[in-house]
Amino acid sequence: MSGQRGHLSIRAGGLMRADPAAFACFANASRGRLVEEPETPSRTVFQRDRDRIIHSAAFRRLKHKTQVFVYHEGDHYRTRLTHSLEVAQIARSIARTLGLDEDLTEAIALAHDLGHTPFGHAGEQELDRLMTPYGGFDHNSQTLRIVTRLERRYAAFDGLNLTWEALEGLIKHNGPITSASTAVLELVATLGVDPSSYAPAEAQAAAIADDIAYNAHDIDDGLRAQLFAVIDLGDVPLAGEALSEVLKTWPRLDRARIIHETVRRVISWMIGDVIGETRRRLKRQPMTSADQVRERGERLVCFSAQMQEKNKALQAFLSSRMYRHEKVLDIMGRAQRVVRDLFQAYVEDPLLLPPGWIDEGTADMASNYPRQVCDFIAGMTDRYALDQHKRLFDLDPLFR
Repeated sequence: MSGQRGHLSIRAGGLMRADPAAFACFANASRGRLVEEPETPSRTVFQRDRDRIIHSAAFRRLKHKTQVFVYHEGDHYRTRLTHSLEVAQIARSIARTLGLDEDLTEAIALAHDLGHTPFGHAGEQELDRLMTPYGGFDHNSQTLRIVTRLERRYAAFDGLNLTWEALEGLIKHNGPITSASTAVLELVATLGVDPSSYAPAEAQAAAIADDIAYNAHDIDDGLRAQLFAVIDLGDVPLAGEALSEVLKTWPRLDRARIIHETVRRVISWMIGDVIGETRRRLKRQPMTSADQVRERGERLVCFSAQMQEKNKALQAFLSSRMYRHEKVLDIMGRAQRVVRDLFQAYVEDPLLLPPGWIDEGTADMASNYPRQVCDFIAGMTDRYALDQHKRLFDLDPLFR
C-alpha cells in the first residue's frame, strides 16, 4: 500500500512490483497541505492529489490544447490531455519498478502541463513576449498559479490545496530552481522548499517520463502528418535501431504497424535505460530517505550517458524535420497572431472579458490587469481561442 513499507513483492500478470523503496516519499509521512483539512480513510493524501487534478477544469481543457498541430488538423494527433495521460502511464511504470509512490508520481505527471497555453509552445512564446513588461510567462509557473489560486471550486481555499510533496514536485521536477517568477519564489518561501536541492524521485520519474513520451510520440505524429518518411528514421540513433529491428522481424509489415512497433520499442528501451541507470546510481550511492535524494547533488532518476546522447540526436532530428518544418512554422505563426490579437483586445477593453473574471478591488490595474488577461488566454483551448478571435475580428487567421 502507498505510504507503508512492505516486505513482500507482489507479482501480478508477470510484472514484479518492487517493495516500497526507503528513498520514496511516503503518504503517511506527508508534510501536509497549506490549508489543513481532514483526510479520508479510503484514499491516501497523494491519491487525493491525483483525483483533484483529474477533476479540475484545467485538466479537462487539456483535451483541446495541442502540442504541435492545431485541433482542426485531425483527431489522431496528440493533445496536451493525451500526452499527460501517456506521461502518467510511463511515470507509473518507472515508479512501480523502483518502489516509488505511484500516486504522487502520477499526480505530478498529470499536473505538469496544466499551465500550457493554446497552440503549444508557439502560444507560450507569444504570451511570454506580450507579458515581458509584466513579469513574463512560462507554463511551469502558470501550472502553480492554477493549482494554488486559479482553480476555484472548493469552499475553504483557492486552488486544489495539494500536498507539500506534490507542490515541491511541480516546482522542482526539472531540477533545482535557478531562476523563477516572483509568484514561484513566494510559494517556495511559503512552503519552505530549498531551491538549491533536487526534487524527490517521484518528481524526477515524472519529468523523465515527459521526455520519453514527448520524443517518442512526436515521431508518431510527425509520420502521421507526413513531415518526414519512415525511411528517414534509419540514420537516427535509437529510432533507427528500433526500425531496423522491426523490419528484420517483420519485413512485410504495413506502414501503420511499422510505425507503432518502432515507437513502442523506443519507449520501452528508454524506460529500461532509466531503470537500469537509476539502479546503478543507487548501487554506487545507496539512498535511505527522500531527503537524501533531494540533497545528492545530481539527478537520481535519469538516462545513462549513452541514452542521453541518443536522445539528443533524436531531439535534433525532430527539431529539424518537424518543429521547424515549413508547414508547422506557418500554422504556428498564424496561431501566434491569434494570441497577440486577443491579448491586445482584452487589455484595451476589459469589458470584453467574461463577467467576474477580473479580481474585484484590484489595486493596480496597470500591473495586475495584464496578468489577469494572461491567465484568461493561457486557460483557453485552441478551439475557444479561435472562436473568440472570429467573434471579435470576424476572420479565421488559420485559413487563407
